[in-house]
Amino acid sequence: MMTRRDALALPLVSLAPGGILPRLAVAADDADPTAVFTGGKKPTDARLGPPKTLDDYFPFVVPKTKEAWEARKKELREQILVANGLWPLPEKTPLNPVVHGKTDRDGYTIEKVFLASTPGHYVSGNLYRPLPSETGGSRPPLAQKLPGVLFAHGHWKDGRLHDAGEKAAARDVKSGGEPDLARGRFFMQAIPVTLARLGFVVFQYDMVGVADSTALPHAAGFADAAGELRLQSAMGLQTWNSLRALDFLLSLPDVDPNRVGMTGASGGGTQTFITAALDDRLAAAFPAVMVSTGMQGGCVCENCSGLRVGTGNVEIIGTFAPKPLALSAANDWTKELMTKGFPELKQLYKLYGAEDQVAARAWLEYDHQYNVHARRFMYAWFMKHLRGKDGEVGEPAFEPTPPEKLRVYDEQHPRPKDELDAKGLRAALAKASDERMAKLAPTDAKSLEEFKRVVGTALRVMCHSQPPAPGMWHATYSDRNAEFPGGVRGLKGHIGQILRPGPEGAPDPAGRDYLSVPFVHLLPKTPSGRTAVWVHPAGKASLFADGKLAPAAAGLLAAGVGVLAIDVLGTGEMVGRPLFPAEPKGDPAYAGYVYGYNPSLLASRVRDVFTAAEHARTSIDGKPVRVDLVGWGEMGPVAVLAKALAGDKVAKLAADLNRFRFEDIKDPADPMMLPGAVKYGGLGAFLALCAPGEVLVHNHAGTGTGKLPQAAYAAAGAADKLARSAEKLDDAKVVEWLVK
Repeated sequence: MMTRRDALALPLVSLAPGGILPRLAVAADDADPTAVFTGGKKPTDARLGPPKTLDDYFPFVVPKTKEAWEARKKELREQILVANGLWPLPEKTPLNPVVHGKTDRDGYTIEKVFLASTPGHYVSGNLYRPLPSETGGSRPPLAQKLPGVLFAHGHWKDGRLHDAGEKAAARDVKSGGEPDLARGRFFMQAIPVTLARLGFVVFQYDMVGVADSTALPHAAGFADAAGELRLQSAMGLQTWNSLRALDFLLSLPDVDPNRVGMTGASGGGTQTFITAALDDRLAAAFPAVMVSTGMQGGCVCENCSGLRVGTGNVEIIGTFAPKPLALSAANDWTKELMTKGFPELKQLYKLYGAEDQVAARAWLEYDHQYNVHARRFMYAWFMKHLRGKDGEVGEPAFEPTPPEKLRVYDEQHPRPKDELDAKGLRAALAKASDERMAKLAPTDAKSLEEFKRVVGTALRVMCHSQPPAPGMWHATYSDRNAEFPGGVRGLKGHIGQILRPGPEGAPDPAGRDYLSVPFVHLLPKTPSGRTAVWVHPAGKASLFADGKLAPAAAGLLAAGVGVLAIDVLGTGEMVGRPLFPAEPKGDPAYAGYVYGYNPSLLASRVRDVFTAAEHARTSIDGKPVRVDLVGWGEMGPVAVLAKALAGDKVAKLAADLNRFRFEDIKDPADPMMLPGAVKYGGLGAFLALCAPGEVLVHNHAGTGTGKLPQAAYAAAGAADKLARSAEKLDDAKVVEWLVK
């Protein structure tokens, strides 16, 4: 499996069934009449530089108002759910938990648990409970509900069964990180043992592929194009397991559902802050040595496509505000937390008047760890916020249980016979998802609204596109009175957009969050108040050939329709760096390391078109303009997705579907890759989102875009607004339809 530091991507080429096609883009130069950047100048666009990686800088800029943050929080939750393949949340099928093997220890009990997070997949772990006080424990003798803690173990060898060994334990004792050899070796046990002695019910559960969870290897089984297209990932499965483990803990009759917290360190910290961001039932959280503005998560199980595009771990855990949140840092990627990240969280909590509900401490004398100092900080935090008891909390010595005695499965409780491997589980998950999508198929106005809410939200997240906020984009003109071949006049320039503001509203310090869309705007001699956004595989240079205006563009201008032609990413003047290496070495690359931080090429192109359509809505003199959209060749599907996002801001769409199907993509590096596209119904579903807009699609044979779009248009009462042709139409017919 590719490591997090491997290079990631493939040249910006076009893939079609049968193999790679030559790049169609025409690099602009001074001889190109549509060139915007001449004399050696180049576009300023983050996407033309190196792609973001998990080791970049991820600052959190706090909104100025609580209301602005609440809106952003909603967006973030949707992004996290979509990225993890959990939008909308899957059906919560019966857990059917098996709890057995109870043993009494010094002030606490340990039980063995396995449960079905989804049919055919099991979560295993240990349940720690305090003994009643009359038997030497801390639990009240009355039938009183207790606070609970969900504990995610992280990437220590063997997880909850971890034994650091005598040498490592002795080293930690000598450094002052651990008080004795027992806790140095078995700190994974020290945490649930101490919490149980303090009066908490603790469920410590296994990561996928660790300890007793062996049906699927850890961080494996999902690294292919099919997984990307369905947003099936190791992280998504692990996130679902965390949510279902919380369901189990909350189902226990002795647990108070209003007093449940979660903790974990390293990869367990990732599970903690993701669960905290998604599930309102958690009352307190303590992700240890993970949250920072630096490295975001090095394992496949901590990365999935779309998760951190435009965001980072500090902002993600900020969604937990204003509930009690504490963090620990060490001499690792979290070492700057107290000056980068934590001050912003304090500022965020201040918006709620809850600065005392967030805390952080750093132990920079120790490397990556969850040692006794961080543990005592966590115990005190949970005691204060889940038991109402303030003050320092110690950690008494304990006698560890041999790890083999903590194992869940035995002769009396064997592994379930219906347990699935990765292939079987993925097929089951795909089937359940498809059945759910089938139920969303619109039949009337109400069901169409729900279809658009679910699929439209998913598409917005997958393309990372929403209307540019005022002041976040602008048009810069290089020539306001340009003359083109054939005596055509117009303008040249580029649309600049700030994706995420910096502290003063500027792009981030590295200049990484700025995009540019070069354009040529041809003006008709007799304007009709309409502009067609022209999207072509060769970019705006396609307007002219052999010194002559393209016939389709001439037809639009003759009808009084202006033509705004753009270079989307990877075409014309926007040809830049590759997103993936041409030949990844070793095992197939896990695309979540790329698409987890960078939009796919297709998503970027959709955003470029969406941005251009927004710009085209206002004419040079400030008057409203009707905007149409035409997508030629392989840019036809791009135009469909842009129209689906733009809604009624685009009046008419003409698109060549190019006989394209997302289902045919076999390579995660395919330039038409859009993680999640198949999960949400493919091109047909996105075309259905265009209802009731006026649409002409052609060359659709074999694309599977028939029934669903037709059903959506019928549900919208606009069946006559969808025109389709199985054959590729010539340019004249497309123009005739656009201008009528």
